[in-house]
Amino acid sequence: MAKGRIRARLRRSHLYTFLRKPKGNEAGGEPHPIQGPGYSRTVHCNQPLLHQKKPFKYRSNYISTTKYNPITFFPKALFEQFRRVANIYFLLAAGLSLTPVSPFGPWSMIAPLAFVVGLSMVKEAVEDWNRFLQDMKVNLRKVHVHKGDGVFGHRPWHKILVGDVVKVEKDQFFPADLLLLSSSYEDGFCYVETMNLDGETNLKVKRCLEATSPLDDDAAFKDFRATVQCEDPNPNLYSFVGNLDHDRQVYPLEPGQILLRDSKLRNTSYIYGVVIFTGHDSKVMQNSTKSPSKRSAIEKKMDKIIYILFFLLLVISLISSIGFGVKTKRDTPKAWYLRPDDAEDMYSPKKPAVAGLIHLVTALILYGYLIPISLYVSIEIVKVLQARFINNDIHMYDEEHGIPANARTSNLNEELGQVDTILSDKTGTLTCNQMDFLKCCIAGIAYGVRSSEVELAAAKQMATDLDDQDEHDEELANVPRKSQGASWGNEVGSEIELETVVTSKDGKDPKPAIKGFSFLDSRLMDGNWIKEPTCDVILLFLRILAVCHTAIPELSEETGQYTYEAESPDEGAFLVAARELGFEFCKRNQSSVYVRERYPDPEQPVEREYKILNLLEFTSKRKRMSVIVRDEDGQLLLFCKGADSIIFDRLSKNGRIYEEASTKHLNEYGEAGLRTLALAYRKLEESEYDAWNNEFQKAKTSIGADREVMLERVAEKMEKDLIMVGATAVEDKLQKGVPQCIDNLAQAGLKIWVLTGDKMETAINIGFACSLLRQGMKQICISTANLETLGQDGKEAVKDNVLNQITNALQMIKLERDPHAAFALIIDGKTLTYALEDDMKHLFLELAVDCASVICCRVSPKQKALVTRLVRQGTGKTTLAIGDGANDVGMIQEADIGVGISGVEGMQAVMASDFAIAQFRYLERLLVVHGHWCYKRIAQMICYFFYKNIAFGLTLFYFEAFTGFSGQSIYDDWYMLSFNVILTSLPVISLGVFEQDVSSEVCLQFPALYQQGARNLFFDWYRILGWMGNGVYCSLIVFFLNIITFKDQSFRSNGQIADMAAMGTTMFSGIIWAVNCQIALAMCHFTWIQHCFIWGSIAMWYIFLLIYGMMSFSGNAYQILVEVLGPAPIFWLATLLVTLACNLPYIVHIAFQRSFNPMDHHIIQEIKYYRKDVEDQRMWKREASKARQETKIGFSARVDAKIRQLRAKLHKKHTHANAMSPL
Repeated sequence: MAKGRIRARLRRSHLYTFLRKPKGNEAGGEPHPIQGPGYSRTVHCNQPLLHQKKPFKYRSNYISTTKYNPITFFPKALFEQFRRVANIYFLLAAGLSLTPVSPFGPWSMIAPLAFVVGLSMVKEAVEDWNRFLQDMKVNLRKVHVHKGDGVFGHRPWHKILVGDVVKVEKDQFFPADLLLLSSSYEDGFCYVETMNLDGETNLKVKRCLEATSPLDDDAAFKDFRATVQCEDPNPNLYSFVGNLDHDRQVYPLEPGQILLRDSKLRNTSYIYGVVIFTGHDSKVMQNSTKSPSKRSAIEKKMDKIIYILFFLLLVISLISSIGFGVKTKRDTPKAWYLRPDDAEDMYSPKKPAVAGLIHLVTALILYGYLIPISLYVSIEIVKVLQARFINNDIHMYDEEHGIPANARTSNLNEELGQVDTILSDKTGTLTCNQMDFLKCCIAGIAYGVRSSEVELAAAKQMATDLDDQDEHDEELANVPRKSQGASWGNEVGSEIELETVVTSKDGKDPKPAIKGFSFLDSRLMDGNWIKEPTCDVILLFLRILAVCHTAIPELSEETGQYTYEAESPDEGAFLVAARELGFEFCKRNQSSVYVRERYPDPEQPVEREYKILNLLEFTSKRKRMSVIVRDEDGQLLLFCKGADSIIFDRLSKNGRIYEEASTKHLNEYGEAGLRTLALAYRKLEESEYDAWNNEFQKAKTSIGADREVMLERVAEKMEKDLIMVGATAVEDKLQKGVPQCIDNLAQAGLKIWVLTGDKMETAINIGFACSLLRQGMKQICISTANLETLGQDGKEAVKDNVLNQITNALQMIKLERDPHAAFALIIDGKTLTYALEDDMKHLFLELAVDCASVICCRVSPKQKALVTRLVRQGTGKTTLAIGDGANDVGMIQEADIGVGISGVEGMQAVMASDFAIAQFRYLERLLVVHGHWCYKRIAQMICYFFYKNIAFGLTLFYFEAFTGFSGQSIYDDWYMLSFNVILTSLPVISLGVFEQDVSSEVCLQFPALYQQGARNLFFDWYRILGWMGNGVYCSLIVFFLNIITFKDQSFRSNGQIADMAAMGTTMFSGIIWAVNCQIALAMCHFTWIQHCFIWGSIAMWYIFLLIYGMMSFSGNAYQILVEVLGPAPIFWLATLLVTLACNLPYIVHIAFQRSFNPMDHHIIQEIKYYRKDVEDQRMWKREASKARQETKIGFSARVDAKIRQLRAKLHKKHTHANAMSPL
């Protein structure tokens, strides 16, 4: 409690002395002119019930992302189902089946349609219910709301009303857009994390009006009344115009007083605020768009195939109709026994055209089995089951947070296997918002023996690749292997050994992990730094870390140690490092910082006071921060930390002693993917400081447009003649496995773009950490930074400049002759505004596609969505967007596939996504394993569906033509009803759910297999037409082989010939055997389930035939198996012959392909079958290495570049040695 009061009493205004404009007398400020359209909102503070009546009637705070509600479900779901052309056809056919022109009974058409549509609607309902449950998780969050008489109580978010006064506590999200009234700090400050809105982890400072800051406890709101007049709901996150009318005084309101929904309160015990915008009126929800209806590329192509089948259906129906018309006109008059003179129109020889037209309807219904009615529902069932496997994949389960993967929609499963470009957010997606102090350089000496994740990953890859690379040494050296091969190989190995990294020189880590501190070096730890020859410089270094900051300490009751609440995670990591190295920042008041130093005696800490005289704050423009302090000896010191380029420019002549050594170490840290800052100091004279401080105070208190310029000019005068002390290297902690994941995705042939709201320096650092950037990669930075001074008239000049930069970069890439050269494009948000204009965007896209990696920084949520749209539409290839915050929603919805990171932050990204995973590293398995499997399963499944329906449907046409276009079906109605629904449905579902060309382990070992989906090898027109041709061939075999076998000969012992029922049943038996054996041949992976479904379906046909034959309504099929077909050997022989003849071409084709033109997975299957992966590990690793897609990003590319560099160096050395040796 005391700790909280100390924090509450701390006046933050004393810390923010630089670049903060004084508010002056707010009451005397001019209120905003609130009038006209767009500024009609009135909020009565602490009187929420007034807004429930007219003329207000503001929206509730209830959030919904569902597609349906109980009233709209049936009409909207039915509309969705009958948007499909095939379903409309079957609906019309079902209606016509009730008329005399139908060749089938009505139930044979109505029952399958009702089953298919009903099942699809149930699936839609289940998925929408899951979305509803996600919404309710947010809607049922609790917050303290003023209930009256100064009493606050819990209330769920969705019951909050406009005008409610709410109390939000530390680390809670704001439930709506609030006007800040007061906070736990006296000055009314609070710290807000807006990562969900703009992706930035830096905390934003918000400040309430002075008039409302005394309202700092619950009781103060008993009689509080005020009125807010402000703008109407709009999507602009960074603007707000309004006035507060309180105690007969009107105060202007600014964006700095507004707390937006889905941002989080940090480093502040509590705040009070009044609700301005609720629910879908809040700015973050105004920025969101309705979830677009996404369809996979395969589904779109499937529609084209169905149109082809419709055309085929129409053609054969017209042939049948014309044939029937001709037959009616020519032959019906001869059939006197049919009474042609008294026939109905559909059989009248006097009206053959009418008869043919009526028969056209009959034919359209009869041949409808060409269109697979159960295709859609089977795919829906398969996709739901695939989604279940994704959800239950234990390898994508995050144990730390208990979060599994979640396929929020199953419509896009196969699209996961066809991704070409990944567009990723940075903060919270690639990184976990945690900085770790890893290394440092003091007095030109490097400290810290632990390696970054990038170094470890690269070293591991280098060790793996070394054996494979050695095989090419002989060729590169161009020398005989026997004479010089050994020394060459040894030398390469030794050179590479120098590049590898160690985790600890001390053998083992003596301490458990400390958050923010991964540093390990016995020379500095445990007070050993005192023994170093440069201990005086180390002392200064540690004091700068402990004093030069704006953080607040908090004593943890659990550990007894101080933790720090800093504006940036870097600052927190520095303080933890200082604490662990013996300089513990323990207290701050309005004028001083207190540090508990273990110096000069490490066993006896001494608390020292440093008086803070001035603080020059860090900004993205200054790229540095400084603090002027007076130590206990009365010495005036300036401590400064900032970007190395900025600090080096401000060093004095005698302050550059360590510059060269430090620059070398800073480059090494950058190569290791670490973020660096340089530290410097200078001693000040009293007279110099007094003169400067007078000038600084004048600038600080001045009012005018040039105030900021004056302050910066004065700061420049002080921040000069610095003395270099050292540099820090912190690891922007990537999420676990990110470098490996990016490397494997790159080897799978995927392009990766990073779109972030962070500044360019941070984005570049993360690019190096993720191995999207590396040393030697040519960076193309397109920026308007040097053109900011141009006014409105200069916009065309800026645009021309951006165009020239893009054109020059394209020219540079085209002229590049080095095959290993890699380019990285880095562009900021301001420049992107011009690059995305219609006349330039395609040129920008051409440049971006030619680059190995693309990083867009300082981009707004809208720009993220526009870039995603440009890539999706411009390349025509599948895009995937992944992010974790509300600022990523537009990007996620715009991409073909949206993936949300369901971490510890808000759920906006997840609720807008198609798939949700807990960490970025799970994306590899989602795409390379599940995506690969789902694509191949769905592709094979659809091809098989068209094959079996063509094989079955065309036999109806052949028979009708054989019988004079009579409209007669050779099959019993119940046979046809059971064909798609019972007898062939389960095998195809098992194919779609369980098929695996290779195991998940092999998918991960051979990521290049993923390109089979990206190149669409299993659903191109060649393969589709091949399967359709196979179906035509099969239909011809089934019909004509049976006709030839049974025509004009007896097949029973008593000499009877086959009637239509016997012929139809035999043909149907042949089809059931042929199509089920075909699917068995197409499968690569069998479990007992596939065996059960395939052979069980065949057995089911005979069981059905047996039971149906016992029914009295079976007609001509009565006892057909027991009495007619079963005893006849020719029935069984014909079935066997048809099955073999139908499947023989496929067997020949697959044997030829596997022998002479095998695909990648064929080779792997053969290796696995002969157990070569176990018996010959070297060969298996070599094949895995060959299967790696050549890439220019990822740590594999970094290792390859390093090895090429070393080999070139060694080649040069050997060439020089050979030249110098005597002949």
